[in-house]
Amino acid sequence: MKQTLTLVCKLQPTPEQAFSIEAILQAFADGCNFANETVKPKVTNKVVIQAEVYEQLRQKFGLSANQAVRVCARVAANRKTAKLPNKPVKTFKPTSADYDARIFAFREKDWSVSLTLLGGREHIKLDVANYQKGKLAGRKPTSATLCKHQDGRYYINIQLSDETPEPIKSNNVIGVDFGRRDIAVTSQGEKWDGKTIQETRDKFSAVRASLQKRVSKGTRTTRRRVRNILKRLSGRERRYQSWLNHNISKNLIETAKTQNAVVAIEDLTGIRERTNQKPRNKTERRRSNSWAFHQLRFFLEYKGKREGVEVIAVNPDYTSQTCHACNHIGLRSDKRFKCGNCGWHGDADLNGAINISKLGAVFVSLPGGSNLSCSLNRDDSGLLKDSLRLCVGESPRASAGG
Repeated sequence: MKQTLTLVCKLQPTPEQAFSIEAILQAFADGCNFANETVKPKVTNKVVIQAEVYEQLRQKFGLSANQAVRVCARVAANRKTAKLPNKPVKTFKPTSADYDARIFAFREKDWSVSLTLLGGREHIKLDVANYQKGKLAGRKPTSATLCKHQDGRYYINIQLSDETPEPIKSNNVIGVDFGRRDIAVTSQGEKWDGKTIQETRDKFSAVRASLQKRVSKGTRTTRRRVRNILKRLSGRERRYQSWLNHNISKNLIETAKTQNAVVAIEDLTGIRERTNQKPRNKTERRRSNSWAFHQLRFFLEYKGKREGVEVIAVNPDYTSQTCHACNHIGLRSDKRFKCGNCGWHGDADLNGAINISKLGAVFVSLPGGSNLSCSLNRDDSGLLKDSLRLCVGESPRASAGG
């Protein structure tokens, strides 16, 4: 299986090259809009689109042969994607253009890229750090995307494809419990505190609220300045969250690779819709909706695939309420968990992570996955207990109900 890594590299064009870049971005967007308006909306096959508008794209917008082909491929891909949420493609903006091996080349000898623009071929210098240099050294990438970011600078997103190693086959499973107070807690007791990111979000939220008050009373110049400040704040908060999730996921995957283990995480799909139905104050709603658990899961999955570590998602139902020692329902109070059956007590997230690890172990040991069901009842003393029943199922994911 192949995995594609995208390297974002800053370009250093001359003023003349910058003018040519603007021209190709505009021509590419105009070509996409022309193809999208000319070809029937239901057509999503790039070959069919190309047959209808290829000659017109070349004559009308001055695109080269391969640039015209890339335009048709972009329109087809966007139409296919738009079918999923059932929203038609409306317009294309002059912010990016696709390149293949015939119109793009990476030159390691002088750290530049060769791009076909409207006026011909141009060699544009790269401004890259050691990370990009290490990834690009000795490589011959065959595809890239020319982009213009909101800051007005130009970048080239270079795609590198590599064969991924076979995933580790092991019965050793590391369970990971996601949360807001502790971002991640493993079944081995390792945890990452979420206090810093919560304080950062609260600080940015207070600053945004203060700035938005000034917008309602300020002049046109004040409003423009405030909008620019809000953009910078949004980017800073997003980058910090991404940096934190990158570090957590990297540490988890390295630990799993060292121990030849599988990583089991919670499948939290739809959790925002469920929690937003509960009565909560404005602050708690904001904190919950800004929780970047999906990004952390995505980072874990792609880093795991790259390192040969399997990452599986299990149903989180009852994992935080069930005692990992005796499989009875216990009492969770804030960060503490206590079992009324066997007396075990300790960190609630650690207890949940161990249960996730157990579910993950069932997943990897049984062919076709597992099906975990839970029925609740009370014993003679009135103690609420659960009866766990495990059987082989056809679903590739553990499911729980009760």
